[in-house]
Amino acid sequence: MSESLFADASKRLANAIKYVSISEDALEHLKYPKASLNVSIPVRMDDGSLRVFQGYRVRYDDTRGPGKGGVRYHPNVSMDEVQSLAFWMTFKCALLNLPFGGAKGGIALNPKELSRQELERLSRNYIEAIADFIGPDVDILAPDVYTNATIMGWMMDQYSIIKRQICPAVVTGKPLTMGGSQGRESATAMGAYYVIKAILPRFEQLPENTTVAVQGFGNVGAIIADLLQQAGYQVVAVSDSQGGVYHEKGLDIPSIRQHKQEHKTLKGIYCQDSVCDTISGETLTNAELLALDVDVLIPAALENQITEANAAEIKAKYIFEVANGPVTSAADKILAEKGTYVFPDILVNAGGVTVSYFEWVQNRSGLYWTLAEVNQRLQEKMETETRETWAIAQDLAVSMRTAAYIHALNRLGEALDAKGTRDYYVNGLVH
Repeated sequence: MSESLFADASKRLANAIKYVSISEDALEHLKYPKASLNVSIPVRMDDGSLRVFQGYRVRYDDTRGPGKGGVRYHPNVSMDEVQSLAFWMTFKCALLNLPFGGAKGGIALNPKELSRQELERLSRNYIEAIADFIGPDVDILAPDVYTNATIMGWMMDQYSIIKRQICPAVVTGKPLTMGGSQGRESATAMGAYYVIKAILPRFEQLPENTTVAVQGFGNVGAIIADLLQQAGYQVVAVSDSQGGVYHEKGLDIPSIRQHKQEHKTLKGIYCQDSVCDTISGETLTNAELLALDVDVLIPAALENQITEANAAEIKAKYIFEVANGPVTSAADKILAEKGTYVFPDILVNAGGVTVSYFEWVQNRSGLYWTLAEVNQRLQEKMETETRETWAIAQDLAVSMRTAAYIHALNRLGEALDAKGTRDYYVNGLVH
């Protein structure tokens, strides 16, 4: 992971700041994370050996409410990456008008190399290390890359053991039997689907005439591919970390998903097969998938997939960022010059944190909603903020990314300024 990831993430604000009326105090506040934690996590392995893993948690801002953000397990996890993700979460929560700030966490490891028992010990020990840093009113965890409902359940249970009381609201994305919400597992993909449905008709882009490529056939990428195919879009290519498959007439997404779900490792959590092995068609690399001549490209894997080095090769007309930070700021400029429309991560993938908010509300109230109620509330939230962001982009003649940051900055600025600004103290204003 590049050490400049946070610096690159911060550049997103440059184009937005000149369009907002925000105090210097608020801008100064948003330059730095509120708190960062780096912990060592000792784990007794199945063979009796001891390994120590590096874990992180960053609470970037909590002006609008407790921190909110996922925990990822990946070899490239670093403080720079986690801080960048927490930064993005700050603006994502403000953009969706959720009563949360931004946070993120992670552990540097390859989770596919650990057994189920080792993963459980790792997850519980991570909570032991950060328990004083999190809480239902302080910082709320959620699943992210290579974490899932089972892992979230372990984390919630461990926190409850430490606090000697049941604390379901400290973690979202839990199993339903432990206080999870209906629709949480599919929330990120559903939210992205609602954004795509709201945006493409504005360009008179009909489903039956639209080809789609999805990079990242994990939980989110697989669901969004399935949803789009059911809606009549032609999903012609998908890929995972091992490579991809392409068929010009469209893929059978349900059969690929079924194969991935059936062929799991003996450890029972992660798949071992590549999508390349699941269906006849032309195999291709992730780089080749990104450069396909399709209408819609959906990066749903990791950060920095489209950079200055390959942006000129992108042929898609529309890019919907389902992953966090898949397009760098340098690539944004190249894509804009090419006339490519990029719809930003802080809007497109915000369905996950929105339903996490719903789960947190349900945990606090003890009143639980049906799947239909969750999806209806999610659709209303995503469509409302998509419309408002689109209106800002049209009114100011700016990109959707800049419009999203303008929208979020306005909300963050109001919250930060409510605590007092330089003008308030210097001029003695009283309200």
